[in-house]
Amino acid sequence: MSIARWLLSGVLLALAAQVGADDSPRYFKGGAGTDMAAFVTENCVACHAVKPVGDGPRHSAATRAESGPPLYYVGDKYREEWLREWLQAPERIRPAGYYPSANVRASPEGDAIDETSLVSHPILDAELAEEVAGYLMTLTPYADRLAQEEYEPASVPLRMARLDFRRFKGCVACHQDVKGEGGVSGPELYSAWSRLQPQFIVSFVRSPGQWNPDTMMPVLEMNDAAIHRLANYLKTIAEE
Repeated sequence: MSIARWLLSGVLLALAAQVGADDSPRYFKGGAGTDMAAFVTENCVACHAVKPVGDGPRHSAATRAESGPPLYYVGDKYREEWLREWLQAPERIRPAGYYPSANVRASPEGDAIDETSLVSHPILDAELAEEVAGYLMTLTPYADRLAQEEYEPASVPLRMARLDFRRFKGCVACHQDVKGEGGVSGPELYSAWSRLQPQFIVSFVRSPGQWNPDTMMPVLEMNDAAIHRLANYLKTIAEE
């Protein structure tokens, strides 16, 4: 291990324990010669699963407040351009964190997000973000699963598609399709089309548990056409 990589690894490991403790920006620069596989394994495990662990939930309730999404199938899930840009300017995708129950508190006005308990992601400089994103996009253990999806993206009438999303499917109970409108227990979906691969959206909606045993996403009994309509809605709102 090079001295530069050792120092950077130590800094990020320390960050994993401290991030979210205050509002100070966390910014890290890349360095030549870094082994990305080792870097991700060593520095991301505090908040992310970097490999599958059995078939059941991977995290105990005690650690869920500091957890993030699994990384071992990033290449099957995200768009590389979005991932590279997000690592340089991370914004919270899940308003109440990855495990909302750990970050939501009862108040006289109803449930409220405890912002002090939320964990912020470190900011990477352009060089490191490109290297990390490039490596993560090679992690495609479920490429065959995506290849089975026969989905051709299309636009849909916005008014009816929004009615389907909000009232008929009830997705708005957990997700926001417009910023500030909808639930906070799931990831916001108004930017989903720009960050997620289309086939992943369809496959995940069809069978969320096969992608992530920890997910709170229910299995919706829908045929292909209904699933495709939801995916097309995400495409349509992204293009507004």
